[in-house]
Parts: sequence; C-alpha cells; structure tokens
Amino acid sequence: MGEIILDRLKLPASEQDLSEWRALIERMRKPKEPLSIAIVGKYVKLRDAYLSVKEALHHAALYHDRDVEINWIESEDLEEDGAEAMLSTVNGIVVPGGFGYRGIEGKIKAAKYARENKIPYFGLCLGLHIMVIEFARYVLDSSTPNSREFDTETPHPVIDLLDEQQGLQETGGTMRLGLYTCELTPNTNAAAAYGAPSVRERHRHRFEFNNAYREVLNKSGLIASGLSPDGNLVEIVELANHPWMVGTQFHPEFASRPNRPHPLFRDFIGVAKRTLKVGDQRPLPLESHVTN
Repeated sequence: MGEIILDRLKLPASEQDLSEWRALIERMRKPKEPLSIAIVGKYVKLRDAYLSVKEALHHAALYHDRDVEINWIESEDLEEDGAEAMLSTVNGIVVPGGFGYRGIEGKIKAAKYARENKIPYFGLCLGLHIMVIEFARYVLDSSTPNSREFDTETPHPVIDLLDEQQGLQETGGTMRLGLYTCELTPNTNAAAAYGAPSVRERHRHRFEFNNAYREVLNKSGLIASGLSPDGNLVEIVELANHPWMVGTQFHPEFASRPNRPHPLFRDFIGVAKRTLKVGDQRPLPLESHVTN
C-alpha cells in the first residue's frame, strides 16, 4: 500500500528496512514465562478504558522476554473481599487513572498491600494520589488523610487543588493538560529509569500533591523523585526501602511503543520479574478477574 501511494504521488521512496520489526515479531512468537500483573481499576468492565496501560505492560514485558497475564481487578471488590484474597498471587500492581470517589478505598487497600508486602507498584495519575493518601494514613496513623476530590472536609488534604485553581467553577479550567517538563531527582528509581536529568510527559489531571505535607512525608520515606522546573509541583513520587513503588502525575503509557517500552514501565516489569522464581507455579486468581 505504501508503494502504491508513493507511486501515485510521485514521491521518492527510501529503501525499506523492516529488520527491527521482523526481529520483534520473532520475539513475540517465542514462548515466554508469564508475569501476573494486577490492574486495579474502577472501569475494568470496559477494559478498553485501560487499553494504553495494557499495551504498555506488554511492550515492557516483551523487552524482558516475558508474557503478561493481566489480572483485571475491580477496586470495589477489594473493598469487600480484601487485598490478600485478590493480590497474593501477583508479581506487580498497577493502579491507573480515573476520577471520582467510587472504588477509591479499594485502590488504597491495593497500595497498602503493595507497600507492606514489597510488591512492585506503579501508580498512574490517580494511582499517585492513592499512593500518597495511603502512605499519609500510615505515617499520621489516621484514616483521615485524603484527596479534596473525594472528601472536601478532610483535615489532611494531602492531594488538593492549587491555590490558583480554588474557586474556579468549570472543570476544564482547573485541569493541567498536555506536555510538561519534569526534573528528575538524582539517585532515584525514576532517574535510573530515564537516564536523563529531565523529561517531558503528558498530563491530564486536576488535583496535585499538597506541598504542605511534602516535608513530613519525605522524612518518613516518600521521595519526590520528579519535580516541575520551579520545584513547586511534585510529578513523581517513590517509596524508599521498597523494591519499586512509584507514582506519576502524568500518563507514561501514552508514550510506550512495542519496540520502545516506556522507561518506567520497562523498569517496573524488570523488578516484577525478579519476584518470579524459576519454576514458580503461582496459582491463578479467580477466573472472573483474569484475561490473557
């Protein structure tokens, strides 16, 4: 088809080199040991809502010569059944983006389970908020820390609107959209993944990390590993003394490609595969939560 179009438009054509893609296809065809990755979301009944996340996980797994078994877990089910029953068999946990309070406490249980059991965790946008809320509840020994999005009366709004967003009525007017620069903190998992001092990533969110809690949470082990150039906005957080627990304000899944997995997804899977020992036969979760 490409040759026909070039011929009709009288355009010059360079010599085709499909060697990289052919090698990629061969790698995809080879049998590979699977990793069990849980996507804990509130829209899992419509799985296309997380299609970019799913594909980014497959890109990263292919880089490490692994397959991925996605465990689709409805976050509201975690509120009822508990994390142990649904997450004890997985090699990694992803909490993707979303809006609204429904299922939030189930996501918080997932983050707590990942933190306490040293399971690799990757929080995307809302997943960062969840990670911060859960850690703040642990550090402050209180169930009250929350996002102002979910509890307008919380005494500890660790996730909140910026000062300049307060009072705006139109939702679109309070959203941070598009590409923003992120400066990486040296000697962190985020900096190691990117291998660069700064990056630009795509955003679509309203609420931000509340800087009033940055110092107390940092002293307890929550590292701000990515910041806006002026240092005012927390773009990436990660947990010290954990194999890999990282949350991003942005959406790295949109920048992943089959032959170029996003660095954060790549390293998340790289750590997750180390939790799977040779010959390990983990029991599969309930069929209703599993898909290939």
